Amino acid sequence: MKKLSIVIPVYNEEKTLEEIVKAVEEAELPEGMEREIVLVDDHSEDNSREILKKMEGKHKVLYHDKNQGKGAALKTGFQHVSGDIVLVQDADLEYDPKEYMVLLGPILDGKADVVYGSRFLGVGPHRVHLYWHYLGNTMLTWVSNMFTNLNLTDMETCYKVFTREVIDKVAPKLKSKRFGFEPEVTARVSKLRCRIYEVGISYYGRSYGEGKKIGWRDGIAAFWHIFKYNVFG
Repeated sequence: MKKLSIVIPVYNEEKTLEEIVKAVEEAELPEGMEREIVLVDDHSEDNSREILKKMEGKHKVLYHDKNQGKGAALKTGFQHVSGDIVLVQDADLEYDPKEYMVLLGPILDGKADVVYGSRFLGVGPHRVHLYWHYLGNTMLTWVSNMFTNLNLTDMETCYKVFTREVIDKVAPKLKSKRFGFEPEVTARVSKLRCRIYEVGISYYGRSYGEGKKIGWRDGIAAFWHIFKYNVFG
């Protein structure tokens, strides 16, 4: 495991984009591990594209011709990774790249094929707000677990880490273009019977006024995605 690929979907993140990329660049990795940053712009309408163009010589930067959604951006990114391990990083500041070592630990120890960073395991600081968002996440995880027979605490987390072998099997099958990515990828890795671990992470959640994009309609759609991808594949 000599190379980590970090895939960052981007949509209208001009306020945080430079800061998150800098944090990813500076995140501690195991000695000798190379990092590859893959940024996928999902047809942003703010200045995100102009910021990304300045990064083209340093990182892989990909562009969608029209807005498709987080899932579609991630699938595009997965098709261009070259690392032994692949990590999903949102372009906002809700998740801290300083925790990469914790996330990578179970894979590097040879114990896991997939690692989820759980916001609900009680490790690190957590911003206190948006009760209904928390309740929705908990309900979605509970329903997902009923179908997958996993005991995850946070299916909807951004931080998901995969070995290259797993992502190569899963990525070509991905169909969800929006936030249905989370329940879909969980359903697909559960069917592989691979070793899935969770580690506790901190969480610096945004309000909708600060740019949070996922809404109640996405939550309702997620219940359908759980059923769809677990039952029909």
